[in-house]
Amino acid sequence: MLSLLWFILILGAIVAVHEFGHFIFAKLSNTYVYEFSIGMGKKIFGKKKKGGETEFCVRAIPLGGYVMIAGEDVEDENIPKDRQMCNKSFWQRFLVLFAGAFNNFVFAFLILFISALIYGAVSTKPYIGEVASGYPAELAGLEAGDLLLSLDGQKINNWDKALVKLQTTDGNSILFEVEKSNGDIKTYEVKPIKEKDEEGNESYKFGIATRYEKEYGFLKSLKYASSKTISLFGSMWDTLKYLFTGKVGVDQLSGPVGIYSIVDSQAKQGLEAVLYLVAYLSINVGIINLLPFPAFDGGRILFLFIEKIFKKPVSKKVENIIHSIGFMLIIGLLIYVTFNDILRIFR
Repeated sequence: MLSLLWFILILGAIVAVHEFGHFIFAKLSNTYVYEFSIGMGKKIFGKKKKGGETEFCVRAIPLGGYVMIAGEDVEDENIPKDRQMCNKSFWQRFLVLFAGAFNNFVFAFLILFISALIYGAVSTKPYIGEVASGYPAELAGLEAGDLLLSLDGQKINNWDKALVKLQTTDGNSILFEVEKSNGDIKTYEVKPIKEKDEEGNESYKFGIATRYEKEYGFLKSLKYASSKTISLFGSMWDTLKYLFTGKVGVDQLSGPVGIYSIVDSQAKQGLEAVLYLVAYLSINVGIINLLPFPAFDGGRILFLFIEKIFKKPVSKKVENIIHSIGFMLIIGLLIYVTFNDILRIFR
């Protein structure tokens, strides 16, 4: 029950922050907002301030949310034209659409900063920790305390980037360029071995562990929050790149069930782990929403730029059809990854 509560609170907070970005910038541009809703499906709570225009709702399914804005999809004859989104300037519409993801990024930064103030700022430098005896890393010559400089010529400045690279190797050898404790720069070729975990899942192992050191103080926390936010950005973009190039399969993605499993695991490790997960998921939500795909904020921004370039908006009917198709594809993908998540549980 505690993990389920964490799951609902985490997703609810990330969605609320995202939708509040759309809401506040719509209000700042004097755009009419019908509804601000957290969750999907049947309404279980709704409140409209006396004399106000926006109804604030909580819905039954704790996944997603939305802000219903006048003139976003179709014009409303009952709302003044100057208060409808479709009649706002390019930059006003852009900011309304972009603000959701922007809020997610700011939220992640603040969560990481607060966590660092409480628990200490973790150094993001990719020092190798323990090197397992008999594994490829040790046999190649890597040692605890080596500082990773690059992997296959790709510069590495944090563990987030390194782990994405190492986890998508497909069994191929990787060139490790490291700085030794005496300052020497050396390169090692390491070929991972395939192993099965207790649940029977196969993965490639190099036999190295990460090493993290903690620092304390306001400035250290600020530096950590900044560098960690940037590194999470980088690892997410790398993951998307590997997804589109086939190095990461769609079957490796996680849906709500998979996220719940991760929340359950992190909750057992304590509040610090939960806060990190919130920041990680918030950045993921922000980046995914900015992808130029129909139904995402990025898809709507793409249509906005098409209008700007060609000096003429795409037909609302055509745009809405495209967004509807995109939404159905997203639902299909969600069903697929959820099915895979359930299969993983019972393997």
